[in-house]
Amino acid sequence: MRIYLAAPLFSEVELSFNEKIAREFREVGFDVWTPQESILVKDGMEEEKCSIYEADITALRESDVVVAVLDGMDVECGVAFEIGYAAALGKPIIGLKTDRRTFSNVEDVNLIIEVPIKGIYKSVGEVIRALKKI
Repeated sequence: MRIYLAAPLFSEVELSFNEKIAREFREVGFDVWTPQESILVKDGMEEEKCSIYEADITALRESDVVVAVLDGMDVECGVAFEIGYAAALGKPIIGLKTDRRTFSNVEDVNLIIEVPIKGIYKSVGEVIRALKKI
């Protein structure tokens, strides 16, 4: 199974957490693609941005499932886009939310994000168990 890991990647903590998740998925035999292991913005030129966008879109299309990190008061905008694109493609989406903060008193995440997600789990181990059922 090829997993697209949709996750924020803008701080050392986020990058380390994503590496940990990808490693745990790989240890149980999943093929994982993460944007942070692909091309990152270096010079901000239009050609570079288009290349990064196309690599991400290709990886989303080629994935079997998307695992989305949903931590924070609101889902990071790039992750939100990846969830929407995956939903439009009909891909199964699994959420990982280790953060206790919620979007509102009735929603862990915004309903437009929550509805297409098959399940939101609190640990990588729970996500792995859910992935094995797909």
